[in-house]
Amino acid sequence: MTKQQLADKTKQIEETIYQYLPKAEGEQKPVIEAMNYSVLAGGKRLRPMLMKEVFDMFGGEGKVIEPFMTAIEMIHTYSLVHDDLPAMDNDEYRRGKKTTWAQFDECTAILAGDGLLNFAFETALQAETENNPYLVKALRILAKKAGIYGMIGGQTADIEAEKPESNVNGEKLLFIHEHKTAALIQASMMIGAVLAGASDEEITKIEKCAYNIGIAFQIQDDILDVTSTLEVLGKPIGSDEKNNKKTYVSIYGLEKSKEDVKRLSEEAIAILASFGKRNLFLEELVEQLINREK
Repeated sequence: MTKQQLADKTKQIEETIYQYLPKAEGEQKPVIEAMNYSVLAGGKRLRPMLMKEVFDMFGGEGKVIEPFMTAIEMIHTYSLVHDDLPAMDNDEYRRGKKTTWAQFDECTAILAGDGLLNFAFETALQAETENNPYLVKALRILAKKAGIYGMIGGQTADIEAEKPESNVNGEKLLFIHEHKTAALIQASMMIGAVLAGASDEEITKIEKCAYNIGIAFQIQDDILDVTSTLEVLGKPIGSDEKNNKKTYVSIYGLEKSKEDVKRLSEEAIAILASFGKRNLFLEELVEQLINREK
């Protein structure tokens, strides 16, 4: 996979997302401006990319995937908008730009997050025109993985874990990583498989693969917070230790953390390689994502 390939695919995804953004007009204009600002603030567009690559791997056809690619990015974005709020992480900058509440105000940011979550489902439902028989199945996955049994559940456990009286062990940390990080990656890859007509057995394998990717991604995050530098990472390092935050590294140590990232990534790539039609770009993307340096 070349940098150019990745850049081209990212550009195609961005062009798809732009098509579905609401027009900033009418009495709703302030909240729509904040929603669009949040979505357009950049990012790897990883989740829609994983969704599209899995869809292609299973021989998916047509434009049914596009509204779902946009929807998953809107849901991911809304979670960041709310994460950055003063009541949560109190961050004023993300990716070198002002966060939504800092650019507008807290009330607008809360509503923009709400708006993105709701508009994600309005957007996904635009796939109705494609007459795909698996639309409801895909919507059910999207709703569950984004909700209290998915990402919101993980965020709740994460907030509880920060309380002084909480006793965070490896099991609780895995619950947080699985739900807060892996759930939307699972949704992305599973929806790609579902809309392409993959079998239930194949979808289960993809769910396991995405679980491995999400957990390995998060462990690598914890490793980089210990081993990287501000220049490479682009954000302060050592923040987990400074904030007394339990991480995979602080519980299991650096060596085991590195071993587990290797094992999880190898398992994930082996699952992808086991399907009839291989997608080498997807396999390389997963490897690069997990073993990244920033």
